[in-house]
Amino acid sequence: MNFASYNIQYGFGLDGRYDLARIARSLEGADVIALQEVTRGFSRNGFADMVADVAGFFPDYLWVYGPACDMHVEAAEGRLQPVPGTRFQFGNMVLSRWPIVSTRTLLLPRSRTIGKINPQRGATEAVIAAPGGAIRVYSVHLDHVSADERIRQLEFLNTHINAFVREGGSLTGGGEFDLPEPPLPEDYVIMGDFNMEPESPEYARSPVLAADITAAWRGSARRSTPLRRWRLTLRGATAGWILRIAANACISIIVSSVVACRAD
Repeated sequence: MNFASYNIQYGFGLDGRYDLARIARSLEGADVIALQEVTRGFSRNGFADMVADVAGFFPDYLWVYGPACDMHVEAAEGRLQPVPGTRFQFGNMVLSRWPIVSTRTLLLPRSRTIGKINPQRGATEAVIAAPGGAIRVYSVHLDHVSADERIRQLEFLNTHINAFVREGGSLTGGGEFDLPEPPLPEDYVIMGDFNMEPESPEYARSPVLAADITAAWRGSARRSTPLRRWRLTLRGATAGWILRIAANACISIIVSSVVACRAD
């Protein structure tokens, strides 16, 4: 299985060009994709529905979208006007070759700022029915303003990720809604834009990132592969993931499948 994580910055590359097709090409071959800064109703990209457009480039994938920030949109007089009822949404997306059986969006702790944007951020949780068994995937986008806020967000994530089975995920007692009980896997992958360097104070203090977690590296479900912890820093920001998975269910993760470049 190949996992890819990409902060797509509203669809714009480093050259300032809005080009979702270019982004989609860079993600080809990934089995599970975590995206951040996916918007709907944003004036700077023509109020595009990026969720629908991204999904259109991956017609054989299942997807979920978790908007953490949601606001009414009105454009200034004389400018391009959105369709009435359009809302600005800012969040994360997960796409998968296999069914996404349940999902939640965890709203991360945040503090008000004045003069510097600080939107509500989230972690989109997707339980995926992968061939080797169900696994949780998290697409995460942490605060960019304050290390203290990132620490609070990481502590919050640690609490809820580890309480997943006890809390019951998105739903328990599904029979009342004529739904099957969704799986509650203990294994999980965290991907996203953490807005920190691997050796930063919040990384070192984070129970999520600094715990003794192992990752399968170029493994195979058919052979035993040594497990080791791995972290990746790309273009000055951590496009990182953590994998907690049983040694008898190794997953192949290829460096090239974790995408950080924002322009061809």
